[in-house]
Amino acid sequence: MNRTAAHLALIGSYDLPYYAVIFTSQRTDIDQGYEQAAERMLELARKQPGFLGVESARSEDGLGITVSYWTSEAAILAWKQHAEHSSMREQGRATWYSAFQTRVCKVERAYAFTAL
Repeated sequence: MNRTAAHLALIGSYDLPYYAVIFTSQRTDIDQGYEQAAERMLELARKQPGFLGVESARSEDGLGITVSYWTSEAAILAWKQHAEHSSMREQGRATWYSAFQTRVCKVERAYAFTAL
């Protein structure tokens, strides 16, 4: 991703308060459909009521952080319980991740800066 695309990916503004789900993960060396699965999960998440957006980054050593934004805890729970998402989460545990952690946060304030 070039600098402009990376910069634009950070721009987002949502009505406060909203919720952030922070998914920090360490990938294994096994790909076996990971990219397709990640694209499918993003496609599904975008269709979920309460989904606002997502930001994601991964280093060359496989450490990744994905932050998804939601209108409510109920929307987050519905996404967690989505059948295809649950199945993919199990595939991640079995194949794609050596470790991960999920944190849910309520965003009450947000600040932004954009250099012109």
